[in-house]
Amino acid sequence: MIAEGRPVVDLWGGAADEDGRPWQADTLVNAFSVGKGVTAVLAARAVSGGHFTYDDRVSAHWPEFAGGGKEDLTVRELLGHRAGLPAIRRELHETAMLEWGTMTAALASEEPWWVPGSRHGYHVNTFGFLAGELLRRTVGTGPGGLLGEWVRPALQADLWFGVPGPEHARVADLRWNATPTVPRDTTEMTEEQLMYAHAHVNPPGLSGVGWVNTAQWRSGEMPSTNLHASARGVARLFSSLSSGFIPPAVIADATTEVSNGVDAVLGRNTRFAAGFQLPIPERGFGPDPSAFGHYGAGGSMGFVDPHAGLAVGYVMNRMGQGWQNPRNRALLTALYS
Repeated sequence: MIAEGRPVVDLWGGAADEDGRPWQADTLVNAFSVGKGVTAVLAARAVSGGHFTYDDRVSAHWPEFAGGGKEDLTVRELLGHRAGLPAIRRELHETAMLEWGTMTAALASEEPWWVPGSRHGYHVNTFGFLAGELLRRTVGTGPGGLLGEWVRPALQADLWFGVPGPEHARVADLRWNATPTVPRDTTEMTEEQLMYAHAHVNPPGLSGVGWVNTAQWRSGEMPSTNLHASARGVARLFSSLSSGFIPPAVIADATTEVSNGVDAVLGRNTRFAAGFQLPIPERGFGPDPSAFGHYGAGGSMGFVDPHAGLAVGYVMNRMGQGWQNPRNRALLTALYS
């Protein structure tokens, strides 16, 4: 936790693997969708550098994206989960999520699941490929490279999309008992059922089940899903958003509400800005409605409360309930008390 630029709580502990390897100050762990918030920061930095605006058409920078009604979709709508591309219909091979070109080409040619821009639905695993390809087309470097160019040197924030082999020794194993549940027969599924299934398991390892502790996963670049981070790194990045790393006018634009209401994928209320999660009554970031950030599967989180001058990062390797996680809720209660 960082308050007004000063670390005030900096804790770590526990075991990094089943053999009891002690968790260290520089231990990394997969933080899942906290990576979406990190990608949103990279997008905001690109906007501040003049590479694109939130109101640009995506297809102006990524011509292959046009088609199927996607040609007029704006960057703001894409980052606000309104593209209609939470899943790919065509079944992909097992390791396709590790192949950037395969995933982005499939998404560019995909027929949207709803009229783009007309509604929102959480792009569980595709958000990072969509936003990341926009960054690659406009800046010339994908999200993993931009963390190395823009974030780690300037902020000493230990955040990675694609952990180099020599760094794997400090990555914690995720304790996750989930088993892959790939549908054997999708012919009897409704369009909605197919969308939900393929959002999570097309290709089969897309959400990380069965893959998350492998070298291939750690080395891959899947910005929606495989951010590897320390809590300290997450807090440093979010703290920078109230200390001039990105101009305040761009942050104000990036955190303007884009989507709010019943989510077409999750079936419950969600609220998004340009890639950031915004607070809703049942799931906020403490008491301040201006706070923003992103949660990750199992309970990880990163956010900034600009009014309090407070930024928080929390990561762990024992998976818990994701939507209303008792551990991060207890942390928030303790923090604001």
